[in-house]
Order: sequence, then structure tokens, then C-alpha cells
Amino acid sequence: MAEKNYGLAMSTDLMLKPASELAVLIRSREVSARELLDEAIARFELFNPAVNAITESRVELARERAVDADQATSRGESWGPFHGLPVTIKEAYDWVGTASTWGNPQWVNNFPDANSPAVERLLGAGAVIWAKTNVPFMLADWQSFNELYGCTNNPWDLDRTPGGSSGGSAVSLATGMAALEIGSDIGASIRNPAHYCGVFGHKPTMDLIPQLGHAAPGVETTVDIAVMGPLARSAEDLDTALSVLAGPVGLDAAGYKVDLPSPDKESLDDYRVGVLLDTPACKTATSLIDHLHGTVELLARAGVQVTETSPEIDQVEFFENYLLLLRAATGVSIHDEAYVAALSGHEAWERGERTYRNLVDHAAHMTHREWFALHQQRERYRLQWAKFFDEYDLLLCPAAASTAFTHDHQGERPDRTIDIDGQQEPVVDQLFWAGWSCSVYLPSTVAPVGLIEGLPLGVQIVAPHLHDRRSIHFASLIERELGGFVAPPGYETV
Repeated sequence: MAEKNYGLAMSTDLMLKPASELAVLIRSREVSARELLDEAIARFELFNPAVNAITESRVELARERAVDADQATSRGESWGPFHGLPVTIKEAYDWVGTASTWGNPQWVNNFPDANSPAVERLLGAGAVIWAKTNVPFMLADWQSFNELYGCTNNPWDLDRTPGGSSGGSAVSLATGMAALEIGSDIGASIRNPAHYCGVFGHKPTMDLIPQLGHAAPGVETTVDIAVMGPLARSAEDLDTALSVLAGPVGLDAAGYKVDLPSPDKESLDDYRVGVLLDTPACKTATSLIDHLHGTVELLARAGVQVTETSPEIDQVEFFENYLLLLRAATGVSIHDEAYVAALSGHEAWERGERTYRNLVDHAAHMTHREWFALHQQRERYRLQWAKFFDEYDLLLCPAAASTAFTHDHQGERPDRTIDIDGQQEPVVDQLFWAGWSCSVYLPSTVAPVGLIEGLPLGVQIVAPHLHDRRSIHFASLIERELGGFVAPPGYETV
């Protein structure tokens, strides 16, 4: 492959390094912000036609900022931990000068008048934001396709999904178009793409990173279960991004501040972890379970104290509780016609017709009295989780039911299936692994742990409330012991 001449005098694989390493290279002046941006753009020009991760770019603005960053470097100044690093952001984040459409054609003119706090904090930390990345329609799928921007493909296999809703985010990282990404998660939308694309992702404790500037038009309040969080090519980068992004805004900022506990462990043999790799609530691929069993065995040999156990919770009942709360939260954003159309499904659920589609419709129409009863049950689950973490430091589990599945855009999501061990299973069933930590507001980190038949997979690491740094630290130890991010074949250099 002919090497492009865009200012780099070295191998053009720099943008596959972790952000922390790139930051060191900039501080030492071994590479410039402009050179890194040029490589990110070169990768975009070469790879994006196939993967379709980037929806919109602001190259000239980014180049001006990169030049300013280099001038600051030459004066011995640093803007922060991401000084001069090219960064992309999920399309749903408000970034002045770009539309926040959520893949919805009706919101094509939804131009914000202010940056989201997450975007402002990235800029304050020195990032050079240059593009936005693709999402599914209304952020509501584990595939990233919509009428506005088309379909994003997994770089490990273009016929497969990269995940969603932060699918473009994970692909941007995996192909070296960005040093860091920010996504969002209400149903594994950070963790699932990280798992499918072989990168790191962190779903923070609820409300740790503000939702402001990442909301449907007209929605002013916090959406239950939804969180904002980083994706990266190393666990260290997740930790740095968490420090940059976390903290209150608005009225809370007058008196609240973030003081997250530091990890109280140093090495793998300091950790006692529970492991749950299978569940009656969701059919999970045998190959994935077997691979994660092997991962757990390797960690045990490295000193981790492992027990096959989990909180004493009925997982099937837990799953229904999560789905009802989830769809109550997302139901507030559906348009009036869809709300009216959901009435028949709601009535069917009330008659005892228990299908996923009826559940979704019922959740949109449920009374506050019913929602509060479900919320009360969730609070009891949270106490069970807290009791579990009195004995165990973490819980390890899958992030999804399989590796990345093939594209399927036919019909509606509730009716689609995926292949699990030769049988067609509802694609939405694997939301169990999403809700297992998400529903109860717990932090969890996904770390890549190898390949199955040429496709990446990750392990989900669940931590106690506000112990985000613990799961990230464990991910860093896994990275050191087993290896971390690996570039997809064919994307190593440009």
C-alpha cells in the first residue's frame, strides 16, 4: 500500500496507540497535533468508505485548533491530558455547528446553541474534536444504521454490526480515526460496541457524567438509567477520560463535587471476584461462555480469587423489571402517533399477553403508581447488589449473548433474531446482560479478551456503586496480563 504524504516521517500507525502514549509523544515533541490529525483524516479517507463510521467532520476548524495546540506546545504549555489529540464524538452529543439528529430525519435541523458539558470538558482537556460518529435511529438498536447516514460496518467483518448505539464511536477507535471517543449507554450502548469491536468501554455510575447536551429535543430532565461515558484503546485512557468528564453541572455544581474512591488493590491476586457466565434469562452462545471460562481460568492462575456466584436475585424477574423501567424511560421520547399506536399493545399486556412488543407498548403507557412499584423493586435489587459487594470486589460476566452478528435491517427490532448455537433467538433477549448492571445504576467496564473465529469479544466487569475506578483498574490488569486492543486486520497502517 502506497504511503500517503501528509507530514509524517514515521510509520503511519500512530493513531492506533492509546491516547496516553500519544499525549507523551506530543509533550516530548516527537509528533505534533497537526501530524496526528492528518493521520486521523488519512485513515478516514481510506477506511470510512467501507466502515461508514463518520457522519460529519469539521476538518478546517480542527486544523486551526491543532496548529494552536502545537504553538502552545512550543511555548511549553499544555491544555490538559488530551492536549492536541484528535477526538471524535457520538452524533447525539451537542456540538455547536453540527446537528444532533440521533439518526432521526425529523431532527435534521436540531442545531444546538451550546456545547454539551462533555464536549466542553474534552475541549478544556485539550482535545481536537474533528468529527461525529454514526448511531442507530433514536439510539435504539445494537446496529448503527439510519436513513440519514446509512449503515456503519464492523471493521473485523463488514457484513456484521459494530454494535449500537455508540457503534460509530467504537469503529472510529478501532480503525484509528480518533484517539478517544464518548458514547452513551442505557442498554449496553457503550459496552456492546466495545465488545463487538475489540475496544475498551466504561459505563459509569448513574449521574456521574452529566446528561445535559445529550437529550432528545424538548427533554430537560435526566433520563432514568441513561449514562454518558468514554470508549478508548486502553483502560488508562478510560480512567483519564472519567476524570475529565465526571462532575455536576447546573444547580448541583454549587455544592457537589466528585471524589471517587481510588482502587484499593494493586495486583490481580488482591481481587476476589464473582463470575456469572450463563443465565436462564437469556440464551448465550456456548463459544462465548467457553472463551470467557478460559479467560477466568487464566486470571485465576494469575492470582485472582474466583468464585462462580452472583447476587441472590431471580434473574428472570430482574430482567422483566429492567425492561419495563427501560422502556418507560425511552417511551417518553416517542412521537404522539407512536404513543397512540402503542395503546393496543399496552392493553394486550394488561390482558396477560406477555410479548416483548407488548411490554414496550405497556411501558410507554404505565401509570406512575406502577412505575414506582418497579422502582421500589429495583431499590431492593440494589441492596442485594450492595450485600454481594460486601463479600466480592467485582462481578465478571458477558457483555452480550454472542460476538457481532450479521446485519439485519428487515422489519422492526422486536421481531429480529440472531443465531445462538444454531438456533434463532430474539435479539432483544441479550438485553439481560445490559441491564444486569445498568438497571441498578452500577458502573461496569468492558475489556477486550481475545477473538472467537476472528471476531473480538470483551468481558464485562461490574463494580460497586461509585467504584468506577475499581472496574477500570481491573481492566488495566487484564490488559497487562492478557493483552488489550488489537487492530482489525487490514487497518494496521495507512
